[in-house]
Amino acid sequence: MNKHIELQDLGSKDFKDTWNYQEELFKGILDIKIRNRREDASLETNNYFLFVEHPHVYTLGKSGDVSNLLLNEDQLKEKGAAFYKINRGGDITYHGPGQIVGYPILDLDNFFTDIHKYLRFLEEMIILTLDEYGLKAERSPGETGVWLDVGTPFARKICAMGVRASRWVTMHGFALNVNANLGYFDNIIPCGIRGKAVTSLNVELGKLTVNEDEVKEKLIKHFAMLFEAEFTTAKV
Repeated sequence: MNKHIELQDLGSKDFKDTWNYQEELFKGILDIKIRNRREDASLETNNYFLFVEHPHVYTLGKSGDVSNLLLNEDQLKEKGAAFYKINRGGDITYHGPGQIVGYPILDLDNFFTDIHKYLRFLEEMIILTLDEYGLKAERSPGETGVWLDVGTPFARKICAMGVRASRWVTMHGFALNVNANLGYFDNIIPCGIRGKAVTSLNVELGKLTVNEDEVKEKLIKHFAMLFEAEFTTAKV
């Protein structure tokens, strides 16, 4: 089992271009797995972890309801935002500047073949990272992602998640609000859940900005611990 993960920080990159790149890496892993089965071979599969920040974009998961987008085409243009229907789970979410988006593209045969456990580990990575900033983050029953003040009238989501998996290969991932412009969430019903707020790390800490590179380092540290993985950073 290959527990080595190649870390790529793509910087600011268009959502569609990044989606295409994810699909390319995803297909590369699948092709090796299919070849191994057909030829009774044992070629090693690769694992990747992409960090990226997207320009303003709304994405709708395959089970989502388009009515949860509260803007028409002209209003999207006015906001400088794009919109895509995509092949992950979950409903609608927003990506934009000040948000750390992570796309683990893993062959779970190298780790464990359990999607439920995979999602819980992604959530735990966020929870452990936020704990380092003095925030008690937690899961909300029946709602994937990471929240603050669950079970109170002040419940608010700080990290959204949505993944796709095929033959135990994953893509898409999580979006952690660090220095996000929360006004863009007013244009959707986030994740299709009414009546719950969205927050960002800088807001919770009462800071103008939080060092995003520092947050990324903490995320990778906890991911490596949970998945018992080793990271190397690739030049992009």
